[in-house]
Amino acid sequence: MRPALPALVLGLALAGCASTPAGNGAASATDAEMATRPFAQSRFAFPYEEMDVAALSARMASGELTSRALTQAYLDRIAAVDAAGPMLGAVVTINPDALAEAAALDAERRAGRLRGPLHGIPVLLKDNIDARPMATTAGSLALADHRPTRDAFLVERLRAAGAVILGKTNLSEWANFRSTRSISGWSGVGGQTRNPYALDRNPCGSSSGSGAAVSANLAAVAIGTETDGSIICPAAVSGVVGLKPTVGLVSRHGIVPISASQDTAGPMTRTVADAAVVLNALAAADRDDPANGGRQRPAAEDYTAHLKADALKGARIRVLRKSAGYHPDVDAAFERAVQALKAAGATVVDAEIPTAGKWDDAEFTVLLSEFRPGLEAYLADSGAPVRRFADLIDFNRRHAAQEMPYFGQELFEQAMKAAPLESTKYRNARDSARRLAGPQGIDAALRRQKLDALIAPSTGPAWRTDTVLGDHFTGAGYGAAAVAGYPSLSVPMGDVRGLPLGLVFLGPKWGEARLIELGYAFEQTTRARKAPTFAPTIDEPAPTP
Repeated sequence: MRPALPALVLGLALAGCASTPAGNGAASATDAEMATRPFAQSRFAFPYEEMDVAALSARMASGELTSRALTQAYLDRIAAVDAAGPMLGAVVTINPDALAEAAALDAERRAGRLRGPLHGIPVLLKDNIDARPMATTAGSLALADHRPTRDAFLVERLRAAGAVILGKTNLSEWANFRSTRSISGWSGVGGQTRNPYALDRNPCGSSSGSGAAVSANLAAVAIGTETDGSIICPAAVSGVVGLKPTVGLVSRHGIVPISASQDTAGPMTRTVADAAVVLNALAAADRDDPANGGRQRPAAEDYTAHLKADALKGARIRVLRKSAGYHPDVDAAFERAVQALKAAGATVVDAEIPTAGKWDDAEFTVLLSEFRPGLEAYLADSGAPVRRFADLIDFNRRHAAQEMPYFGQELFEQAMKAAPLESTKYRNARDSARRLAGPQGIDAALRRQKLDALIAPSTGPAWRTDTVLGDHFTGAGYGAAAVAGYPSLSVPMGDVRGLPLGLVFLGPKWGEARLIELGYAFEQTTRARKAPTFAPTIDEPAPTP
């Protein structure tokens, strides 16, 4: 975390119908109480616990399971674990049409029409992604009644692939781009999301609910979004896989934006195989997203063809040691991961990104400049009840007790004064950030020894949620890929006293296929993921059921 922006780098990402009980600022006392209340079971019995898409699909293919029954099981699981029990606060809205969608897909299956591996699989969406008939709030009470009439392009793709849209997940409000002192996983709409491994710990952000929900088996698949770390960080601290694609591979149309230069959506799953299945559905050209349909876009690809258990044999990987060193237990887990890579046949050498950190100021200028015009364009296009950025600032001031009980809106206020998109200052910053992180950063580090990928700890272990001081980031290894717009993949690599850690793979632009190969082989070698136990704290393990 760079000192000048204490809540920015690690927490950034893209920022009723039937709703689950959700908190807001007024409910914060209850939130704090529930964070330490003993939970009677380490895990509720759940017949589909830790099942991946392939296993669930096989059961539906055999007739043992229907999509409607699976959807109902996840709804019951959400009610028991998320709205009651440990009260994770990961899911903010249930799709009222979910069971009907599942039943229709069951009818298609009986009629012999199968849309693909996601046919009948329930999927959760981060609450900054448009999906009818649910509200899209970005966590803000100002958009509580915002119901877009059109699905986001990626939601259209998921529906076409046969997915059931199960509901929406909580996020750091406005995707953590409101304050430099924000609390990841908190929003005015959804209250505080908790880490399923220790309820007093933070889920990181801004795709907080997506990571926590998948880890807690509230769905097999969720979609998150990232500007800088908001898929990778919550995936790592919730013990799941997070894949941030190259900017432009997945359409951003219908997603509440921060930055046209860095925003993207991506899969959050429990396995690399599931991430590949979901990426197949998401990756498609969309003429409504200028970054998505350019000439440089690669041909369509089947990412599941890259699930190769022996992919580490002969692989050449560089270790970003300077992205470690902030916690001895993280370093020890990282070294074990490096040794596992070597044992699987990879050549691993130390390296550094020569321009690391030099893009920080330029990135911040870009985000501030792109935020307001991009957000106002989204609000107008989606028919939001609030259209002007200044009105959002005013709303927060008038509803400060609910919207700003813990932290303010300094970044909103700075964005109002940011350099316009037509300015030389903005254009220079945009070009500089891309160049320093991409061609002169990741590309240069890979090119020197013809390497396949760079690796680093995704981030440190989850910190205690702190309503006074905000987030306590210790470090991260994904920033270069975020700023360059290149892909990154976080895979579980171990834990610190039961708190999960991730290993992040960074690659060149459009390098998703190779990262999936390497991440899958590492996953199969280590099998590091452990299901959460919903302990009140790591110092007080949950009782045995």
